[in-house]
Amino acid sequence: MEISRRDFVKLFGGGTAGAAFLGVMDWDSLIEAALYDIPLRKKVGELTTICPYCAVGCGQIVATENGKVINIEGDPDHPINRGSLCSKGSAAYQIANNERRLNKIWYRAPYSQDWEEKSWDWAIPYIARKIKETRDNNWTEYQGTKLVNRTDAVAQLGGAPLDNEECYLLSKMARALGVVYLEHCARI
Repeated sequence: MEISRRDFVKLFGGGTAGAAFLGVMDWDSLIEAALYDIPLRKKVGELTTICPYCAVGCGQIVATENGKVINIEGDPDHPINRGSLCSKGSAAYQIANNERRLNKIWYRAPYSQDWEEKSWDWAIPYIARKIKETRDNNWTEYQGTKLVNRTDAVAQLGGAPLDNEECYLLSKMARALGVVYLEHCARI
């Protein structure tokens, strides 16, 4: 009989839990739960996904409860990582559950000491306006007698979690803006 690591952990954990259950279980509460149909454990959903950190594409199983991530582990059925994760992939839980993660837009005006909370409706046009202003103020149309139409004041850095289609669209946007310095995190 062949047994996978995941099945071994399930059997070992189940046996340990069963032994502990038999030794310390409050049998009165168990009988009460059975009689009154009280659920003994919470319902947890599991979804499969791909790790967002590098371009390897390791599979992950994300356990959720009431729309909140409660656990992330490697997917043993995934052909790339077969259940193992690197240290960054193992820490992916912190992406969703981190009290230090910013989930609002904070803006500090030039020469100001204080941060202000702003909305997305304010931030997106502001960022677009700043990019266009920087591009227009640093535009190079000719280098000598050669037409170049570029800006050296804006750069773009791509990230490994982006797929081919996203990278294609971002590079097209950067080229349309005249960006010359177009890089990727894997090459730095």
